[in-house]
Amino acid sequence: MSILSPWRGRVWARGETPASVASVPNLISVVRVVLTPLFVWLVLDDAGEMGSTRVVAAVLFIVLIATDFVDGHIARSRNLVTDFGKLFDPIADKAITGAGFVVLSILGELPWWITILVLVREIGITVHRLAIASDVVIPATWPGKAKTWAQAVALSAALLPLAAWIGETPAGIVHVVTMTIAVVLTIVSGLEYVWHVRPRRR
Repeated sequence: MSILSPWRGRVWARGETPASVASVPNLISVVRVVLTPLFVWLVLDDAGEMGSTRVVAAVLFIVLIATDFVDGHIARSRNLVTDFGKLFDPIADKAITGAGFVVLSILGELPWWITILVLVREIGITVHRLAIASDVVIPATWPGKAKTWAQAVALSAALLPLAAWIGETPAGIVHVVTMTIAVVLTIVSGLEYVWHVRPRRR
């Protein structure tokens, strides 16, 4: 009996037949990862001057994160959910947000311990997902999605020149509050993932 190639199938159309790995939602996820190095280059090129290049980088970051909702909505509404998408979409989120934490720490705008904490959590779970991918694909859970959006809000606030727009004190409060929420959810969602996979391992 022949095995249907994962590259064959529906790319955009609704239906009940298998969706292609090259479906539109998956392609959006791939484009998000491909554009991440451009975001990194723009932030580092601005070198903390908070000029127009920094604003463009912040807008690009927001667009890359916002499209996570777009590809997820398309996949669910058009029944284009694939195992590749379940695995790669969270990886795309981690690549984008991880890049944001790293560049801010390189510029001295964010303590390295926060970035290291986030990277250890993200890389550890990503490696585990890949290690068990042949047996089971674990989709992103709500705590994981909440963590991603909290990180996105905190990083967007840190990337935008809020101090010039609303003043240093309000901007500082926004940075502390949003980043604290992001760090707490990063830890909580990591613990939730470990708890979530225990029954599957047994």
